[in-house]
Amino acid sequence: MEVGMLPISASKRGKLLAAGYTTLDAIARASASHLARAKTGVSDRPNGTSTTVVGGGQTAWDMLNDEKFSSYITTSCVDLDNILGGGIKCKDVTEIGGVPGIGKTQIGYSLIQLAVNVQIPQGYGGLGGKAIYIDTEGSFMVERVLQIAEACIEDMAEYSNHFHKDLQPCEVKMHPNNILENIFYFRVCSYTEQIALINYLDKFIMENKDVKIIIVDSVTFHFRQDFEDMALRTRLLSEMALKLMKLAKKFCLAVVMLNQVTTKFIEGSFQLTLALGDSWSHSCTNRIILFWNGNERHAFIDKSPSLKSASAPYSVTSRGIRNSTSSCKRIKMM
Repeated sequence: MEVGMLPISASKRGKLLAAGYTTLDAIARASASHLARAKTGVSDRPNGTSTTVVGGGQTAWDMLNDEKFSSYITTSCVDLDNILGGGIKCKDVTEIGGVPGIGKTQIGYSLIQLAVNVQIPQGYGGLGGKAIYIDTEGSFMVERVLQIAEACIEDMAEYSNHFHKDLQPCEVKMHPNNILENIFYFRVCSYTEQIALINYLDKFIMENKDVKIIIVDSVTFHFRQDFEDMALRTRLLSEMALKLMKLAKKFCLAVVMLNQVTTKFIEGSFQLTLALGDSWSHSCTNRIILFWNGNERHAFIDKSPSLKSASAPYSVTSRGIRNSTSSCKRIKMM
């Protein structure tokens, strides 16, 4: 039985879930002292480890230098990379949503593209990392991953031929299966499983080095279905978002979350916005909304502390995300 179904107050359920106790079996195995700490909100976990309350300080000068050496994951679309400052940034949490009609499958392609591109070797401008893919809706398409992986290897070979004629790096000969082996796939079927998995990721990444991106497709699905206790939902989402932010900073990796789009009544009219409300909008560093501009797909930076609001065209091809095929490729400032 899941903790979320227990006949106790919402605050107690929230504290147990936030402490990592998602099932009755987990509670039964825990000591009385650990349960007491969970009930009072102290951050000891079921595995006996505790989180640090206060982290080490950092000067603004250190932060500025860190920015200069930031790592990025290419989207395979030059126009989109340009408005993002180089691609999807490590240490940031990026949220992506699409307007009705843009296509859930099409957005999924962009997430798969990132899971493949994070593995591009450093000699080709990549990170040579691995990916964690959390699937809440069962929409992950391994055949599509293989197709994009094959295209990525072909692109690297073409790059090598143009820029490294006197060098033949062994990475060019990597097989698409190698790319698939570096994508850790998790299927979660409830919000309690989703929370438990994210609590476990710190340990998983410690054991599996070189993870450079965590993808959640989608972060909203289990929190929008049959969730009656809105106060508990807000608490759990905030705890989950905080853990993802800490993972991004601690391991210098990118977190990318897919969100769904809804409508909100603002200043006398209904406007499209991402789901889960205003409080959730503070849970990400950057927010990207995908939309149609005529017959052309565009990505719009809706929120970012360091990037200008701008939109760029892109296209979805059999090889993955690429530059728009339109003759009009101007980047639009919003």
